[in-house]
Amino acid sequence: MKPLIRAKDIQAAEQIIFIDARSGSDALQRYSSGHLKGALHVDLDLHLSQKPTDPAYGGRHPLPDVEVFARFLGKLGITPRSSVIVYDDKGGANAAARFWWMLRAFGHTDVRVVDGGLDALIKAELPMFSGIEKPIDTSAYPVTTWQLPTVTIEEVAAAVKDPGRLVIDVREAYRYRGEKEPIDLIAGHIPGAVNIPYLNNLTPDGNFKPSGELAEEYSKAIGPRDSDDVIVHCGSGVTACHTLLALEQAGIQGANLYVGSWGEWSRRDDRPIATGNA
Repeated sequence: MKPLIRAKDIQAAEQIIFIDARSGSDALQRYSSGHLKGALHVDLDLHLSQKPTDPAYGGRHPLPDVEVFARFLGKLGITPRSSVIVYDDKGGANAAARFWWMLRAFGHTDVRVVDGGLDALIKAELPMFSGIEKPIDTSAYPVTTWQLPTVTIEEVAAAVKDPGRLVIDVREAYRYRGEKEPIDLIAGHIPGAVNIPYLNNLTPDGNFKPSGELAEEYSKAIGPRDSDDVIVHCGSGVTACHTLLALEQAGIQGANLYVGSWGEWSRRDDRPIATGNA
């Protein structure tokens, strides 16, 4: 199953669980003002990460405890048999892709992200609803560990020195070059990492590029390496999932997520920092 679904291909069905993953301080208010009918709201900071004790050790959006997330999925009514469709208002670049990755990391395969997000749903004239939807909760999702590959800061440090591995920084080019850093404390990038901004996954209209085009671009970047020799990171392990989704849409599976990302690396005094295009 491809990870993306077009809004026009969505058909309402009782067995589908829709997830609205818009984030931000007013996300719940925006959700309440209007969302896809039946969609349940999830919040990046409350549900898809845990509050960091120290971003220098784990980054700004560390993964929640497996048992905590498993119980949360149960409260959403999600079981291993559920069909799940998730969207956000940033073309899937924010929490929708993170939620998709986390479900996939639980071994759940029937989960897709709406290509084009909320805007695409509105343009497709799918029914909208205001207010707060109430889930039919069930027992915790039966899983005990994350099942997709992640790497530590030490593994990233070793990988950037190994020509047989590839570390992809998906942040905007100006952040990678160190010209400006709007979120983290220090600007720049991990020496040896290459910059392929997540926005490159999209067409000007905000939809993902065709899978063949994504496959051609990423195959060229990855070269002869195996996909499990690829590490993807961003600022805090969220938009990196957008690129992991694009890779899977392109038929490239098995790349690693560096959850700590630049938020962790840049806060460690023992880690080098590069600027510019190299």
